[in-house]
Amino acid sequence: MLVTGAAGMLGSQVVLDAPAGVRALSTDLAPAAGVVAAGVDLAEAPAVAALFAAHGPFAGVIHCAAYTAVDRAEEEPELAGRVNVQACEVLARTCAGVGVPLVAVGTDFVFDGAQRRPYREDDPARPLSVYGRTKLEGERRLLAAHPGGAAVVRTQWLYGPRGKHFPRTIVALARERAALRVVDDQVGSPTSTLELSPALWDVLLGGGRGIFHAACQGSASWYEFTLAILAQCGLQGVAVTPCRSEEFPRPARRPAYSVLGGSRLTALRGRPMAPWRDALRAYLAQEPL
Repeated sequence: MLVTGAAGMLGSQVVLDAPAGVRALSTDLAPAAGVVAAGVDLAEAPAVAALFAAHGPFAGVIHCAAYTAVDRAEEEPELAGRVNVQACEVLARTCAGVGVPLVAVGTDFVFDGAQRRPYREDDPARPLSVYGRTKLEGERRLLAAHPGGAAVVRTQWLYGPRGKHFPRTIVALARERAALRVVDDQVGSPTSTLELSPALWDVLLGGGRGIFHAACQGSASWYEFTLAILAQCGLQGVAVTPCRSEEFPRPARRPAYSVLGGSRLTALRGRPMAPWRDALRAYLAQEPL
């Protein structure tokens, strides 16, 4: 199986979680430890064809590579589009040509956050940012290019080993400061890569097609997530004050509510993903911050 973006937080976990009997070939644009095929530009069809010729045949592909710098994408829409749109289409066309199933990772940023119930896979997508628009266009082109063999697994609020993420940042700040201010008007589902990675393998090996939502159960604001992180790390002495998003203006707009409902994934796997508090506890047990 081919895993793209294998140097990243999610891709590296997907490689580690390859099921018994599966050999995961890792690729990433940048060289990194453990990456077998480095420097492959997935937006270039000849480069992808050469990758398949040199290291294939593959039995399946999990596409974790993406442009995820949400704010910087507002200034680099062409680059974000190249990575999030063109690469998806090239990979999908290549996989379709050789009859290989493809699973790509999507995002909650395809939604505008206007509703107050968990988003279903068939809810209208109305992205608010360049990042969200490029990810939506990428999934549309991917599914159109490989309609009989592709799946998009949308997720959100990721954290995990070997990456830069919210829990790590919050713990570092809490050890430097006596007080923190954290927004409480953005609500989602914190999701561990330790939970998401096996779900991606299940979608690929279980023949999943179309769109799936994959996030840990339950919801929280960034403020509530912060309180849980600090409590589990024994840092309750830090004063945490809730605030509004307007107090921390960012170039890209975020959906105020982007909780993802996972009924399709639960039906495929026969079980739901873990509640987010349990997943956080399991992550911290593996990687204390």
